[in-house]
Parts: sequence; structure tokens; C-alpha cells
Amino acid sequence: MTALPPSPFSANGRTAFHRTELGPILGLYGRMVAAGEWRDYGISCLRDVAIFSVFRRTAEHPLYRIEKRPKLRLKQGQYAIIAMDGQILKRGNDLGQVLRVLERKLIRAVD
Repeated sequence: MTALPPSPFSANGRTAFHRTELGPILGLYGRMVAAGEWRDYGISCLRDVAIFSVFRRTAEHPLYRIEKRPKLRLKQGQYAIIAMDGQILKRGNDLGQVLRVLERKLIRAVD
């Protein structure tokens, strides 16, 4: 029995974020840290999904998960923002568009 070759969207059989995808994600993360909203992050590279989780405190559940699921790229879009309660806030194939949901939380009214 022969093993299937790894997917062209994964490294070593695992899905991962590419450097061009991590740039915008880490840029947003840096702005949110500077605003005092986020404090920690974690990256998980699994077989079918790569997850960038952001935390307010290290010991908590993640506030948001930015997920990449390449198998959904032709259906719902490979990127998704998922809130702590499991609600999908935005889904699509353009990472910049998907991340705008979280960037809106940075904009505050000035008193």
C-alpha cells in the first residue's frame, strides 16, 4: 500500500500558515496588543486546519480563532474568524477582508 502524497496546501501532511498570511495576522495582533486588547497567541498546525488563537490572558480560552481550512477554499472560503462562543464572524478566501472584522474592534469613538 502506498502513502498518498501530502496536499500542496500543507507541509509534512499538516496545514500551516504561509509567511504571506502570517504578516497581516501578526500586524493586526501587534496593533491589538498596543491597544491593550490582546496579550498572547498560539498557533496550531493540524492535518486539515491551521489555527491562530488570540488570548486576553494566557490561561483562558481564546477570544478569537483565525482558521485556515484549504479544503473549503472552493465552497465557503478557506479563512474564518471564530469567536469564543463558536460563532463564525466572517468567512472568505481573502484574508485581508476576513481580518477586517477584527480591525473594526480597534476603532473607538473619542469622547
